[in-house]
Amino acid sequence: MARAVRFDRYGGTEVLYVADVEVPSAAAGEVVVQVRAAGINPGEASIRAGYLDSRWPATFPSGEGSDLAGVVSAVGDGVTEFGVGDEVLGWSWQRSSHAQYVAVPVGQLIGKPAGLSWPVAGSMYVVGVTAYAAVRAVSPGPGDTVVVSAAAGGVGSVVVQLLRVRGASVIGIASPPHHAWLTSLGVTPVAYGDGLADRIRAAAPDGVDAFIDLFGPEYVRLAVELGVPRDRIETIIAYDAASEYGAKAQGSSDASTTDVLAEMTELVAAGQIEIPIAATYPLDEVRQAYTELEKRHTRGKIVLIP
Repeated sequence: MARAVRFDRYGGTEVLYVADVEVPSAAAGEVVVQVRAAGINPGEASIRAGYLDSRWPATFPSGEGSDLAGVVSAVGDGVTEFGVGDEVLGWSWQRSSHAQYVAVPVGQLIGKPAGLSWPVAGSMYVVGVTAYAAVRAVSPGPGDTVVVSAAAGGVGSVVVQLLRVRGASVIGIASPPHHAWLTSLGVTPVAYGDGLADRIRAAAPDGVDAFIDLFGPEYVRLAVELGVPRDRIETIIAYDAASEYGAKAQGSSDASTTDVLAEMTELVAAGQIEIPIAATYPLDEVRQAYTELEKRHTRGKIVLIP
């Protein structure tokens, strides 16, 4: 038997529990991974709460989790890409990675670079491919000025660094405790709240070329107010606002390939991008992990260690 996170109904963190389940077997084209680390994400909290039921309905009892990194413990028929004992990272589309063992198609895994820590490897997928898709959506170039909301969060902390790698000037919206860290990355920090538009205009006297929203619809409206072209406004969360204003809404599904994951992983392994780890929790403390995440003030990733 193995341990895995479950919930039987929509609700807050109180609906989460850890159950004893059968260790999965590897079907043809799959491997079983003994999970060493699995990041948690705001989207998973929204699914669990029922906020995304119309888009991604749950069936109960539901598992949870996309990000994963671990060691291959079994291989299915036809698998030649990996063998038992190989260290891998990737993702599950079955809401199943918050567990001690998970069965994963080999097409959703890459080899883990030796120098990458388990918490970072187990956080690569959602933030890596979401950041890649968001940055690609606004087509940044050298000299462009791009504003990013929630710039110190799990995805935001990767987005701002990837924009810098692409040569853009970045203005990051974040609370003051994160400003020094953003500055160290070459990002111009601005505090959210009243007067935000004026602070951004002061930081970008020649105007804003693109805007990436990682928080909510108010920032899509702000981007429009700032005169950003609609086709260079991207949100990963405010789908209704994107539709209303003609902005883009490209999330991780738009870049969920092993090629993209490998490219982002190489940037992290080479030290060009840092994925901050805010905290790690054992699987049995999954409620505490999500309670911390849902305060929405965490810099970097929170990771479960099964």
